[in-house]
Amino acid sequence: MKVIVLCIVLVTPLVVAQQRSYEGYSVYKLTPKTEDDVEVVKRLQLVGEFWEDQFYIDYQLRIMVPAYNKIRFLDIVKESKMEVIEIITDLQQTIEEQLRPAARSLRSDETYLSMNWNQYHNLEDTYKWLDEVQRNNPSVVTTVVMGRSVEGREIKGLKINFRNKTNPVIGFLTGTLHTREWITPSTLTWIIKEFLTSNNRDIRALAENIEWHIFPIVNPDGYVYTFTTNRMWRKNRSRFDSKSCSHMNASDDMSNGVDLNRNFDFVWMGSGSSNDSCAITYAGPTAFSEPETRAISNYALRLNAKGQLLYYIDFHSYTQLILVPYSHLPESEVHTVENYDDMYKVALSAADKIRERNGTVYRAGISSVVMYPMTGTSFDWVKNNTKVSFSFLIELRDLGQYGFLLPAEQIIPNSLETMDGLIEMDKTVQLLGYYSSGPSNFTPSLGIILCAFVLIY
Repeated sequence: MKVIVLCIVLVTPLVVAQQRSYEGYSVYKLTPKTEDDVEVVKRLQLVGEFWEDQFYIDYQLRIMVPAYNKIRFLDIVKESKMEVIEIITDLQQTIEEQLRPAARSLRSDETYLSMNWNQYHNLEDTYKWLDEVQRNNPSVVTTVVMGRSVEGREIKGLKINFRNKTNPVIGFLTGTLHTREWITPSTLTWIIKEFLTSNNRDIRALAENIEWHIFPIVNPDGYVYTFTTNRMWRKNRSRFDSKSCSHMNASDDMSNGVDLNRNFDFVWMGSGSSNDSCAITYAGPTAFSEPETRAISNYALRLNAKGQLLYYIDFHSYTQLILVPYSHLPESEVHTVENYDDMYKVALSAADKIRERNGTVYRAGISSVVMYPMTGTSFDWVKNNTKVSFSFLIELRDLGQYGFLLPAEQIIPNSLETMDGLIEMDKTVQLLGYYSSGPSNFTPSLGIILCAFVLIY
């Protein structure tokens, strides 16, 4: 008798995400000048994908258009008097160029441990570097996991504390709520490097007078997705409402994800937010539906209870702005916000200082005036729900020539001028008397020194 054994092997299909190609896409710039132009722009959503969140008169817009829709795009635009400029002729080539290291030699102060600022780094390399920084600075640096993402990844950052005060002055910096904005983690890792290694007196004062909590990538799932699947992805990777997005000329994948900077419970689902999951500004099914936004808010509350939460700054790109709360208010009402005038002075001082190094022009003000109204944002929520004195959203380089695809050659110039702005910001805050206690290495300006000399004399 022979026994025949039949083995059935069940194979689970391996799902491999396919990298989206933008070959044949161009990026166009146009500015609606009338309400009729705005209506024309809305129709353009059927032929391309906008980089901007909102459409309104005199706001400069950029739209990605595939090769097969270019004739239709131009025919629709002809119905208006809007000027159209092609700013990127081959989007895929520009994406690939951004991944190449900058063609420049790095100085010794432009690298630290395994990190350099000659190129953009993925999540794995960034997190490995954060751990490396902690191991090399154990008395000053602590690795912190704020929480976990939708897909279970750590939201990892560093606490930098030189003085170990019981009631510290605290600064809280976050980046990459919107994951296609690659310049933000590069800038925040540069700040970490400078705080730990720079001999500049002003940087030392800024690093040592404040207990810093810095999280370069607070949307790790989306950030990984920009490297593996879709370079232009903005949201997180929640899957609440998977559906067809054909009504927005988008792939169905666009119905996945929540715009984390619309998901905070402050004027949630107000202006600048969408209840359509296909939209890039989808605010989620409820406020704080996302583990990433809950982690940020809970962490801010813990810091607020621990000491004097002086700064919360959320970094984005692009458009070169320093925004002050509150983003839903018109200019006529914003002066009712607590210490608005001081926040505005501090933002202006930083913008003026940034301009000195490279001539880079930043504007300061509330979002509804210098950009557009928005709601459910992290920096507005932190301002409203903690005792933080200064809450800002900083939009880094550039003004739209490359937008989210800022070349690697600009990482260091951008980081240097950003540090200039932070130093000046803190000097102005000290002049305004916001430090509650503790020593300061602040170096007063020459004008203050002369004034003190005359009084003593």
